[in-house]
Amino acid sequence: MDRRWLGDRALSVPVLSLGTASFTSGPWSGNDAGAARRLVDICLDEGLNMFDTADVYSGGNAEMVLGQAINGRRDKVIISTKAGLRTGEGEHDVGSSRSHLLTAVEGMLSRLRTDYIDLFQLHAFDAMTPVEETMEVLDDLVKAGKVRHLGVSNFAGWQLMKSQAAARYNGWQPLVVHQVYYSLIGRDYEFELMPLGLDQGVSALVWSPLGWGRLKGGGKHASAGRHKDATPDYAPPLYDETLLERVLAALGEVARDTGKSEAQVALNWLLQRPTVASLIIGVSSEAQLRNNMEATGWELAAEHMRLLDEASTTPVPYPYWHQRAFPERNPQPV
Repeated sequence: MDRRWLGDRALSVPVLSLGTASFTSGPWSGNDAGAARRLVDICLDEGLNMFDTADVYSGGNAEMVLGQAINGRRDKVIISTKAGLRTGEGEHDVGSSRSHLLTAVEGMLSRLRTDYIDLFQLHAFDAMTPVEETMEVLDDLVKAGKVRHLGVSNFAGWQLMKSQAAARYNGWQPLVVHQVYYSLIGRDYEFELMPLGLDQGVSALVWSPLGWGRLKGGGKHASAGRHKDATPDYAPPLYDETLLERVLAALGEVARDTGKSEAQVALNWLLQRPTVASLIIGVSSEAQLRNNMEATGWELAAEHMRLLDEASTTPVPYPYWHQRAFPERNPQPV
């Protein structure tokens, strides 16, 4: 499997990563430890060696199952995990304070059966804690050898820049990753976060690259109305059902031209976008995992990229529509 660098050659990662939210029972109808180990086996055989999890996935059980699944081969895998969302009822069971992050990392190391975390990310911005406190404790965790590389998830542009500036000003470990939602039906990432990532050397790990399964194709997609009742609050929003239908039509056309599935086309489009280092895929079966893996090792032709770009384009918010009128001084990421 192809590999890319996070940040300024901070860490080499595969272009696909396996999300572990489905590793245990809970809202994701997950797998037991044996099934999870089988998925890990398949991934490692194909060169996919990064696994993304979080302390809130099934109350920490996903990390425990991942730890069991990689037991005896820790040196062969890259662990990506996240903390910051609420994990208990206590005052310090949420956020990015020194107290919470130190406790959270110790719990993660225990559940994952490891001495270090390859990539640790803040799961959300904490407006109640000074960024200097947060970035300093993250630097301390790196110096202690418990964490090797740092990132964030779901930050606004100013939040990411403020955190990165605090790290650079104080000589602390910088951020190399932003875990973001990005798909053919959700291109908001491109407006501010993508140029910021290019400027600051922050690569994108993409979650829900198929738009919460809406881009799987094969006649199995649902309309916005049919999605509404079954879609949880944390799922990516579907702004316009017309957009979905337009994108699915373009995906179908490209799939027929290339002999690939709609899902493979949608994933491949993302892999050709600036700053994207790896796509986090969530699967419920071996067949789905193998199908998604076939999105790599080839590239869409320029005409197919244009077709998908045009089908997925939505109005640009201010001030970006104004800036795009002056490309000489505000070139678009390529």
